[in-house]
Amino acid sequence: MNTLVLEADPQVIEVSFTSDKLIVELTDGRSLLVPLSWYPRLFHATLTERENWQLLGDGYAIEWPDLDEHIGIEGLLAGRRSGESERSIQHWLQNRSAAS
Repeated sequence: MNTLVLEADPQVIEVSFTSDKLIVELTDGRSLLVPLSWYPRLFHATLTERENWQLLGDGYAIEWPDLDEHIGIEGLLAGRRSGESERSIQHWLQNRSAAS
C-alpha cells in the first residue's frame, strides 16, 4: 500500500466551477479538476451556494457553509470522493425540497 507523502502542504487560492467540474487552484500552480458528481452536495447546489465558499486555516480545506460541505485538499489530491452515504444525501435533498 502506498501512502501519499507531500513535499509541501498544498494550499488553495481559488475555487471555481464548470457545469460538471470543481476547479481548485493551488499556490504551487497546479489546478485540480474534479467531477462534481464526486460531491453530491455540490452537484445539487445552486450556483449561489457553490460560490459561497471559504478557506479553512491556511487553505488546507474548503468549506461551503450553506451546504455543510468541507473538502480537504489532501483528499482531493488523493482522489477521494465524498464519503457521505446515499441515505444521508437523500435525507439532505428531502430537507432542501421541504425548505423551498
